[in-house]
Amino acid sequence: MLIYAIDDEQAMLEELHDAIEEAEPSAEIIDFKTARGVLNAIRERKPDVVFSDIQMPGMDGLALAVNIKNETPNTKIIFVTGFSEYALEAYNRHVSGYIMKPIESARIREELDNLDIPSETSAEPNKLRVQCFGNFDVFLKGKPLIFKRKQTKELFAYLIDREGSICTGDEIISALWEDSNCVKDPKHYLRVLTQDLRETLTNIGMEDVLIRKNNCWAVQKELLYCDYYRMLAGDSEAVNAYYGEYMSQYSWAELTAGRLYFRKK
Repeated sequence: MLIYAIDDEQAMLEELHDAIEEAEPSAEIIDFKTARGVLNAIRERKPDVVFSDIQMPGMDGLALAVNIKNETPNTKIIFVTGFSEYALEAYNRHVSGYIMKPIESARIREELDNLDIPSETSAEPNKLRVQCFGNFDVFLKGKPLIFKRKQTKELFAYLIDREGSICTGDEIISALWEDSNCVKDPKHYLRVLTQDLRETLTNIGMEDVLIRKNNCWAVQKELLYCDYYRMLAGDSEAVNAYYGEYMSQYSWAELTAGRLYFRKK
């Protein structure tokens, strides 16, 4: 479990770190003194849980919570504060917990026990964890999967968006390169990307995720632990984790984002 701890006061940050460590000895805990530092770090590694003070200079904890949810909707946020009056506003930000100072490890443990954190190392050990809400990302045992090419990752995202349906090369080309002039030879480049994707999955022992048949491609969705698929199946946690952002870096995903918006309303 990856946990970020944030407090602008060094003594309180150390106290928070120690309490988390006592409550969850196996966790990797990274400390921050500014909200901006947290947001920069999240772009590289998305934490399972963020413990944050509320009153901080610059960006406060309430604004930080909104930014975190936009960037990584599945991350749980727990406020640690000396002020009870922020509780209602905090829960309006869809946070998962609210702990009053002074900090006690027992309260940390209680809040952690109430969380439902998707993790390949616990609930779904044999699956890739796919995050579609917010920006698209793929995780193996809690660590982001590295793609050699940005468009290999986009290809994988598109196949996941299609929910296991067989996709032809022409369909993929039309979706990924609306302007065919941006790629000199789209069919050749698609072959490069599919080969790259196959090698990426094979290198981590997940080659069965990608299905190829008669120059068409699909994913085997049963091998993926995906927030989008869980929402479609009626999983309440996944439904609550959706705030209107779906594969935000890809313009072709806007149609699905619209469908999910009306589904949740």
